[in-house]
Amino acid sequence: MRAFREAVEAGDAAAMEALLAEDVVFTSPVVFKPYAGKAITAAILRGVMRVFEDFRYEREINDPGGRDHALVFTTRVGDRELTGCDFLRLNEDGLISEFMVMVRPLSGAQALAAAMGAQFEQIEKEAAERLA
Repeated sequence: MRAFREAVEAGDAAAMEALLAEDVVFTSPVVFKPYAGKAITAAILRGVMRVFEDFRYEREINDPGGRDHALVFTTRVGDRELTGCDFLRLNEDGLISEFMVMVRPLSGAQALAAAMGAQFEQIEKEAAERLA
């Protein structure tokens, strides 16, 4: 999805959030239970922006029907290199309704889990403020 990719590459958190459906479901690569809702998903994305270093999308894979997209990326968390993929599914309105992230290798996923864990109090606070 070109608009989301451009928002991420520009570091534009507001533009990323605007592309999320209210009922978006975010599936983390390091947490079992998915997160539901725009407020928490947007807060998680802002947290990721604080954690990822040298982030870049390498390629984009699109469904000919236009609803499913995969964005392959590379980044670094601390001294760990990661390769990952954002899997996006759009609803009828063209907004992201499902957002699943996968990363590798295990050592990178562990570094990501630790870094995001350190962010999570701030993430929950940001999400609560959006809902208030």
